[in-house]
Amino acid sequence: MTLVHTVAELRAALAPARAEGASIALVPTMGALHDGHGSLIRAARDEADVVVVSVFVNPTQFNEAADLAAYPRTLSEDVALAQAAGADLIFAPAADGIYPEGFATTVALRGTLTETFEGAERGVGHFDGVTTIVAKLLAMVGPDCAYFGEKDAQQLAVVRRVVADLSLPVRIVGCPIVRDPDGLAMSSRNRHLSPAAREAALALPRALAAAASGVESGRLTDGDTLEQEAFASLRDAGLEPEYVRAVDPESFTSVQELDGAVLIVGAARVEDVRLIDNLPAASAAPRRTRVPTAQAVTA
Repeated sequence: MTLVHTVAELRAALAPARAEGASIALVPTMGALHDGHGSLIRAARDEADVVVVSVFVNPTQFNEAADLAAYPRTLSEDVALAQAAGADLIFAPAADGIYPEGFATTVALRGTLTETFEGAERGVGHFDGVTTIVAKLLAMVGPDCAYFGEKDAQQLAVVRRVVADLSLPVRIVGCPIVRDPDGLAMSSRNRHLSPAAREAALALPRALAAAASGVESGRLTDGDTLEQEAFASLRDAGLEPEYVRAVDPESFTSVQELDGAVLIVGAARVEDVRLIDNLPAASAAPRRTRVPTAQAVTA
């Protein structure tokens, strides 16, 4: 496996494979890799000839300076995990290699998809940071396919919308959430949980599972009741809920009448750690309406 730090090194390393017509996959990460990332790399390994893993803690998608400062940076461990999972190339650029002096371009998506839930809690600038770095990585690597985890479901929907709107020649692949045996979705931030907070954090997947069961059984028929029940269970467990809602999985528009397939998304805090998770659910009746999607713009 090769480790490179600059775009020139990256393109030189990929040139032989590209000349031979080999397929290239990208797995974008912010490092602090765990087996959830490993599952993305293994999925890419199964489909592509060359697997590139990017490791870059992107400062533009953090809305809290403390969160950025605390985000773990573990490149040597990341390289070992990525290699074991089947990566061929690690791209670990410096910040000034991504955002050089004079950098002034933002790829921005506007509308419900980026202005609700994660966009509302973290600010629309969070998704501007996501869409800009993803667009840059796709331009730098030039992959045939790119792999993202479904735990960040809204981010995945945003990336898919931008790729479609800008006609980018890449296939976006979503991979299932990987959970620890106790049911908690794997996250780089989980390492900050104390034993007590870790136990409390399990209330989030339990609340989502209860909501999904309620939708599928027909007991829960409206989004407000779903939210109220989930908030109550999270607060009882000592968590601070931010949102729990049934949404359209493509547009992330909140769904009030639970009469078809939805995605139940949730976010909550325990101690100083922010948790997100989601579960799909479907009632017996089909959805009656579709909602419009947002459009991407480049400034």
